[in-house]
Amino acid sequence: MVNEVIDQQWIEVPCLVAKQPIGEMYTAIIDSQELVYLSFTDVRRLRDDSDNREIEDYIGIQRELSTSREKKIGQYVNLVDASFPNSIILSMSSEDAVYYDNKKVLKIKYSQDVAKVLDGQHRIAGLQHYEKSESFECIVTIYIDMALEDQAIIFSTINKEHKGVNPSLVADLYAFAESRSPMKTAHVIARALTSNPKSPFFKKISILGKANAESETITQATFSKYLINYISKNPQIDRNFFKEHTGKNDKLPEPDQTEAERYFFRRLFIHDDSDLQITQNLVNYFSSVSDRWPNAWNVNKRNMVLNRSTGFIALMRFLGIVYPKLRNGRDVVPKEEFSKVFKNIDISEDYFNRDNYKPGSSGQSDLYKDFVAKSEEYLKSI
Repeated sequence: MVNEVIDQQWIEVPCLVAKQPIGEMYTAIIDSQELVYLSFTDVRRLRDDSDNREIEDYIGIQRELSTSREKKIGQYVNLVDASFPNSIILSMSSEDAVYYDNKKVLKIKYSQDVAKVLDGQHRIAGLQHYEKSESFECIVTIYIDMALEDQAIIFSTINKEHKGVNPSLVADLYAFAESRSPMKTAHVIARALTSNPKSPFFKKISILGKANAESETITQATFSKYLINYISKNPQIDRNFFKEHTGKNDKLPEPDQTEAERYFFRRLFIHDDSDLQITQNLVNYFSSVSDRWPNAWNVNKRNMVLNRSTGFIALMRFLGIVYPKLRNGRDVVPKEEFSKVFKNIDISEDYFNRDNYKPGSSGQSDLYKDFVAKSEEYLKSI
């Protein structure tokens, strides 16, 4: 619920105070509309010195706002299960914020730009795009009359100590999702392929992102990312659709021709709830790779790249050319047809090494280009 504006000049928000070595901090609950209105970001910027333009004086402590990140968060806040469980951190003046211990409330001046954002600028920017009628309340931590030096320490400590979550762990957590989504589909397929002895990916996909076993050469995060690229333009929107339609038989709308060509597994994802046909296409495709270059694909050697991210990503990109070409109205392309393509690619097994294909995007791109160039004549003849 949006807090009541008192005398059109102040609002009162529920709040608790905590004492720490750096000083007191106030943890409050503020509605997103109020938070957007009250806050401002002291973006780190350059100021020319009028007397000496060679001197660049840095002022402010925040990073530049990323418009792409703002857009993603703006989309996220409108999902059915959007949540910001962590505090947004603000700095305010005692002239604009007064704590009343007897009522456990913080009285805040209801005016623009009274709260400087120390952490959470992208969340606040994203909340500007919140479209739902119900309230989106946020947890905020407020420091009052904090010196600029201490503000900078808070900001740098948060960003220095922050560690991202392993993306393969994130992918694996979709095992617990009850509703359908491109992410869960990718997880289920990855698990199925790495656990089946007849699969070309048997024991090759490291589910939690660390290749502990001798045979694990591809992380689940990498596998999921490049599979989802052929399923969905916006996986979170698809996931949100299924969550909002839980218990119903509603399906996603059919893709138009352009979308169907770019995301060629999408129709299978929409109509095949078990994702068997997507899985079978991957089995047929990569089994043909395994047959064509058995040692390069099946043997784990650190200097070889075909069964690592370099080769896998190049092969998944190449699938974007091969599958639409061979499909001919079928949902599943037979292994034999994929095998004919690779039989016409003249690359020896020992050539798939790090000297020829450097780890990273350049090596992935070079290998993909070689696949395309060496198969071009055959694919034209089909």
